[in-house]
Amino acid sequence: MSARPGAAPGSTAPGSTAAALRHVLRHFVTPLLMCIGMGLAYLGAFHAPEPHDLRVDVVGSGPRAQVLAQTLQDTSDGALSVRTVPDRAAAVDHLRTQASYGAYLPGKHPELLVASASSDTSATVVEKVFTKVAAEQGDPLKVTDTAPTADGDPTGQGIFFLLVALSIGSYASVAVIGGAGAVLALRIRAALAVAASLVVSVIGVVFAGPLFGLVDQGLGGLWAMSWLYSAGILLVGVGLHTFLKRWTTLGLMVLFVMLNFTSSGGIFRPELQPGFFASLHSFWNGAGFVEGVRSHVYFGGYALGGHVLVLVFWLVAGLVLMGLAGMAESRRRKAVAGASAGAWGAAAVVAESGAGGVGGAHAPKHAARSGARVEDGPVKTDGTAEAPDTAEAAEIEEELEEAVGV
Repeated sequence: MSARPGAAPGSTAPGSTAAALRHVLRHFVTPLLMCIGMGLAYLGAFHAPEPHDLRVDVVGSGPRAQVLAQTLQDTSDGALSVRTVPDRAAAVDHLRTQASYGAYLPGKHPELLVASASSDTSATVVEKVFTKVAAEQGDPLKVTDTAPTADGDPTGQGIFFLLVALSIGSYASVAVIGGAGAVLALRIRAALAVAASLVVSVIGVVFAGPLFGLVDQGLGGLWAMSWLYSAGILLVGVGLHTFLKRWTTLGLMVLFVMLNFTSSGGIFRPELQPGFFASLHSFWNGAGFVEGVRSHVYFGGYALGGHVLVLVFWLVAGLVLMGLAGMAESRRRKAVAGASAGAWGAAAVVAESGAGGVGGAHAPKHAARSGARVEDGPVKTDGTAEAPDTAEAAEIEEELEEAVGV
């Protein structure tokens, strides 16, 4: 409904204002759900990190080491999982294979071994525990980092923030391909998804290497994992868009932000998180990326294959969703073509049976009453959809704004 003639610029009729207000209020559902989801995910995962079964070693095989280990185990109330190792070399090996997150060498000059590249927050928790142990014995504690992070990543959390950049670039690209590119054939959208993932992964490598120095070696492997990670998100997202439409952005936020960032281990490892997020760490794609990069850059590729397998799993899931989307869109095209043929056939029958062209004048109305609907717009002869109408274009614009604005 247009504004009344002579009304001031920007003014609308009461009915038009009410309709516009209802439209705005309906769209408040998405940001409110995002707010609730982000609050539950981030606060649930990060608000009160507490260690549980955090593996640490006490170096030594004598009675003193055994008593100390048992005392720590008994007094930690489940926070620590303590065992003894025979010597320093065994303790370092455990740290480099991420089998433990700290090793304490008791004696006149006590020493704590950590590997901050594995997790700076876990190393900090372990240091706090054993600083207190050394203080009770009246000795200063020496801390040795057996696997320090790159100079450009002193906190060890740069890989996590690289994950954030790759994720946003990927799921925002989904909104562009699924929304503005909805008129394109699925194979073209798939090609755009692969191309976008290549661009996003290259940007990630530039951030990690030349620009910020988050890693000081292994950029080729980092690029490969960045591409696998980004391509997985894009293919999953473009496939889901066929089914979720304008709810795709919210769906991707749940999958690749709310559940993904919180379970990645980039800030707190699963040993410091609630059980739900700790369980996701074993198979979610963000954890596969973060742990894969750590393994590749700092730990000589130990257990790298398992982390890469997680990323490949998500890529395959994306390919499966693309296949399902292709079948769904093919069925829709056939249904639309059948409905269109039925509508025009009914109009032709009415036109031929009418007298003096009178029936022809009513043909469109009769066709409309025949129940034929074309929900997805007309279909071209090559199987792709025509350009969306004004309402659909507005919906696409809203979807792009939601994706880029969060």
